[in-house]
Amino acid sequence: MIQNIRFGECINSPYVKPKRVFYTERGIEKSWDVVEAHDSVSVLLFDPKKETFVLVKQFRPAVFLKGTSGYTYELCAGIVDKPGKSLEVIAQEEILEECGYSLSIDSLERITSFYTSVGFAGSRQTLFYAEVEDSLRQGEGGGVESENIEVVHLPLLEARAFMLDEERPKTPGLLFAFMWFFERHPKNFF
Repeated sequence: MIQNIRFGECINSPYVKPKRVFYTERGIEKSWDVVEAHDSVSVLLFDPKKETFVLVKQFRPAVFLKGTSGYTYELCAGIVDKPGKSLEVIAQEEILEECGYSLSIDSLERITSFYTSVGFAGSRQTLFYAEVEDSLRQGEGGGVESENIEVVHLPLLEARAFMLDEERPKTPGLLFAFMWFFERHPKNFF
């Protein structure tokens, strides 16, 4: 349960830096407030033997402030903040930390990259796909340090209804990844 919610100034954050951008467009001087934020990786994990997607569920204060429980369903993901590490290595590390699976780099399939929060952050997210199974489990997952991540196994046959269930907050990246999966495997779901 979340308790003792309070607000404070965000000074010297290692994650976001608010800025005001000034520019001229078609001869008109304009400004826009932005947040400089890290790029990220995300991974759609699927267990073909159990026919389940492996997702994560965690508390997001910004979503809580919108009147929900604040717990969102997401892809396994992490920020790109480690200079010199490839996106694949970061994705591999996040899969182990958050979901408990140890995967080889070769098992990651790059789907695409896209921009998120384009109105204020414009961070680039690179999406991967990987298949998992119990033999690849090296731990329980759940994150590192003070992270409190729940690993969720969503049955494939429930995924389409889940996509439209507004009572379970989810990210656009998760919805896009499911659509990619269904497009790639159409015969399995209709």
